[in-house]
Formats: sequence, C-alpha cells, structure tokens
Amino acid sequence: MREIIFDTETTGLDPRSGHRLVEIGCVELIDRRESGRTFHAYFHPERDMPAEAEAVHGLSIQFLSDKPLFAERADELLAFLGDAPMVAHNAAFDFGFINAELERAGRPLLDMTRMCCTVQMARKLHPGAKHSLDALCTRYGIDRSHRVKHGALLDAELLAHLYIEMTGGRQIGLGLSAGEGVKGGPTPEGARRGGRPAPPLPVGRGARRHPPPPPPSLRWPPPPPRTPRRARASCRIRGHTAPAIVAR
Repeated sequence: MREIIFDTETTGLDPRSGHRLVEIGCVELIDRRESGRTFHAYFHPERDMPAEAEAVHGLSIQFLSDKPLFAERADELLAFLGDAPMVAHNAAFDFGFINAELERAGRPLLDMTRMCCTVQMARKLHPGAKHSLDALCTRYGIDRSHRVKHGALLDAELLAHLYIEMTGGRQIGLGLSAGEGVKGGPTPEGARRGGRPAPPLPVGRGARRHPPPPPPSLRWPPPPPRTPRRARASCRIRGHTAPAIVAR
C-alpha cells in the first residue's frame, strides 16, 4: 500500500485571506515503511512574509525571492502524489492550502476523501492528552532534537515515524514463523503455557543423585490398601459451625 506523509509551511493561517503556501515536504511510504522517495519544494508567495509566520518556520521573503511559483512545480507535485492516501497533522489545514494553490494554478483539486489526519487519530488514541507533533514524538520516543524550527520536509519525516508507530505499521509483513514466541524470539525449550519457562532441575550440593522412587502402583510388593476411617471436621455456614463427617 502506498501512502504520502506530508507537511506544509505558509505565510499565515487562512488561504481565503490571501495567505500562500511557501514550502511542502512529502515522504513516500510503501506498506508503512519509508521507501526513500521524497518531494520537497519552496515557493515564492508573491506577497510579504508576516513576522509571526517567519518566527515559526524561519523562511524570509529574501530567501524565497528566487524560488519558483507554485504553478511552475504543480504538475511535478501532482505526479509524485498520484492517487495515494495523504496523511498530515491537522490535515484540513494543509489540504486547504494545497487546493487553494491548485485552483489558482488551474489544476484539479485534491479529493478530500484521500485525507488522513493524525491529530484526529491521536485524539482517539490518547483522549485528554496533548496532540501537538512535539508532544506525540515525546510520547512515542521519537527523536526530534534536530527540530529547532518548523520545516515541511523535516516535519513530514517526523510525522512518518509517528504515523508508523501509531498504526503499528512496523509489524506489517512481519508474521511470526513456526516455533517463535510472542515477542518474535524462539520459544525456550520446555516453556510452559503462558510464556514462563519450567523451573530448572536442581544441581549442586543437596541435589537428588538418584531417580525418584516409583509411584505406589509400581512398587512390589504393593502396599496394603488404606481403610477409610471416620473423622470429625467442621464446615462453616453463614457463621455457624456444624459437624460434618468426612472420610480420609
């Protein structure tokens, strides 16, 4: 199964207010494993860069001044995306900006049914917890020490690792072979049901040096049969003690 994990950086929060896409990063997964193929591009926004947006991703208008317009690389982006499902963190935001740019460039829009949102996944898996990319990377033990500012390709790579962990994708295609235990290792010889190994035989001083005696049914001459005798015992019923006759 082919999936695309992606992230974007923009000049603001709403494309309907004139904000533009300035960076996109995509990572290809095949059967929940990174294939090594990526798509990454910067775009000239044809407008200024607000200071608050630059503080998030560090992309200045000076840096973007010689970058291509989105329309110049739209076909290359669409070819990479193909018809694969697309996974993003807060996916509605990213889909909104990509479709706004595609519409401006006169290209077909992305079908929203392709959208998979890891924020919604995290809310179901961890209700009440923090669902930011940083918080989820910490929860799943994903190293993000190199993430100083937001970057589309870097964040897409982190999100790919997170998505794999959240969906258990590392186990796809890794079926247990015959003779393997629950954790994938060989079952120890003599293991009991429930995964706990049988206790070892005694060794050293005090260990039994001879085989145990045979059970009574195999002894010769056989022992005399035991005659049941009557004995008194007690049983408690709702706090009262009553005599009971048992054989032993």
